[in-house]
Amino acid sequence: MSPHAASRRKPRITIGATIALSAALLALAGCGSSSSSSSSSSSPTTSSAPAAGTTSSTSSSAAGASSSLSLAADPSGQLKYDKSTLTAKAGKVSIAFTNQAALAHNLTVESGGSVVGATPSFEGGSKTLSLTLKAGTYKFYCSVPGHRQAGMEGTLTVQ
Repeated sequence: MSPHAASRRKPRITIGATIALSAALLALAGCGSSSSSSSSSSSPTTSSAPAAGTTSSTSSSAAGASSSLSLAADPSGQLKYDKSTLTAKAGKVSIAFTNQAALAHNLTVESGGSVVGATPSFEGGSKTLSLTLKAGTYKFYCSVPGHRQAGMEGTLTVQ
């Protein structure tokens, strides 16, 4: 093979490698990332539960106000939260839920029998549930089978 022929093939290999590398980078860039926090928006008159997962979106007339609340599962493993009542302002409501118990728990919020937001069930750690809520009374509970029935529930009042 002459040196001249080898130099013509080299750019093809470099161009081919560049195209393959570019395609791989584009594929990776398209993957994106997903947030680990749960987020939902709804109003107390929501008539349908969110699709599989924890995200629901409904417009709300409440704007501007925000409340940050905290709630924890009993760390000794009893089926209860550390609070049975929560109060927030209408608008954006964030509830930091901590579960240091060895049992899996979650935080589910409902209005009128419809779920308006929920964290996934987990053990050890914290999850934040972010909602946009109108004034009203909501129920919060753990949806792990048997936990709500054992008393792991409370009332969220939004003013």
